[in-house]
Amino acid sequence: MHPRLASGEPDYSRAVPCRCTKKEPKGECQERLKRYSNLGSLARFTFANLEPRGQSGHPRAQEQFQRAAEAARAFAAAPKGWLVLGGPSGSGKTHLAAAIVNESISRGNPALYITAPDLLDRLRASFGTDSETPYDEFFESVRAAPLLVLDDLGAQSGTPWAREKLDQLLTSRFNSELPTVVVTIKPVADMEERLRTRLTDPRLSQVYVLEEDKPTQDYAWGPEFALQKGMTFASFDRRRNLPPEQQENLDWALEAALGFAKNPEGWLVFMGFTGSGKTHLAAAIVNYCYEAGQPALFVVVPEFLDHLRSTFGPESKVSYDELFESVKTAPLLVLDDFGEQSTTPWAKEKLYQVLNYRYNGRLPTVITTRHSLDEIIEKFDSPLSSRLADKSISVPFNITAPDYRSDVTNNHKSSSRGRKPRRY
Repeated sequence: MHPRLASGEPDYSRAVPCRCTKKEPKGECQERLKRYSNLGSLARFTFANLEPRGQSGHPRAQEQFQRAAEAARAFAAAPKGWLVLGGPSGSGKTHLAAAIVNESISRGNPALYITAPDLLDRLRASFGTDSETPYDEFFESVRAAPLLVLDDLGAQSGTPWAREKLDQLLTSRFNSELPTVVVTIKPVADMEERLRTRLTDPRLSQVYVLEEDKPTQDYAWGPEFALQKGMTFASFDRRRNLPPEQQENLDWALEAALGFAKNPEGWLVFMGFTGSGKTHLAAAIVNYCYEAGQPALFVVVPEFLDHLRSTFGPESKVSYDELFESVKTAPLLVLDDFGEQSTTPWAKEKLYQVLNYRYNGRLPTVITTRHSLDEIIEKFDSPLSSRLADKSISVPFNITAPDYRSDVTNNHKSSSRGRKPRRY
């Protein structure tokens, strides 16, 4: 018998034990719930054997995992709404999902675990004449599960039928506000709008993204960045020969860059003349991250687009997807010399994809350009430039110092020894 609402109507959003099971021994009840859960070998994943801060050695990834683990424990104790866990393979999201099911079982409550590909395979098989469970009965059992954990969303085939079945399932549970855990293998921002709006609905869903545990050595200066490797905050030339207002502006730029390096959040856009110091400050942020064991990636925009084009060649050692994804998803990305690239539709499209992904994901990004925001808006279409100008995420900083070569010229006039020029 279903519990009743105040109106007297059945309340299908809550599950209560059948009277016939109230006298069931606890051990038998646990076994029945384990069979129902469909966990199989994943029953070994519990909160008891969970690493509190995950397997990553990076502090940022550890903090993200810890927050997700705390949310998973709270959800398991009182399942309500939706919990969405995202992140790459190996980040620990399936362990958290299975632990929620195990915790539910330990409390005597039913929970069903199934992956999106397995769900669709079983639905297809249920059409067969030898199927033990008819299609309607199986689909309804998943749709009405008191607590559903749907793992590997995004790994299924993208056929219209598959999209329709998943939409039916998730829309039904969304409208009924049934407790649901969704584990995605692709960024929520990349999913179809209808699905994305359900997974990110702030009224119902909590979304936690676990960071990939990429070794720090994967993020290191290549041989082509010998100059940038030596550009640190300590080696930054504060150019005391500048007029007071330019000196103060350069000090503020240094302070902004150092503050960003210590707490990378949002976007920092350095604008200024060639040689004004913006590349040095951007590279210093990356060097600061490397020193702290944090991943970061420095990219010169025109060269990145050239490398991206070259991946289509038969002799390329790196695939297009591998290179593009590494830039798009970098935990901290520096885009140097933005605006110096060609303005072909293809180049605009690729940069828009990178910036739009990072904009939606609020990923820390540093951009250097010799153009003003007005010039960027004029040169590029508004969807791209508007993201750089969005004050909710982006902090534009105009460095007013002139080209460093003016210092070199002045020094040559006052000293026969001169000074070796440096690139900023």
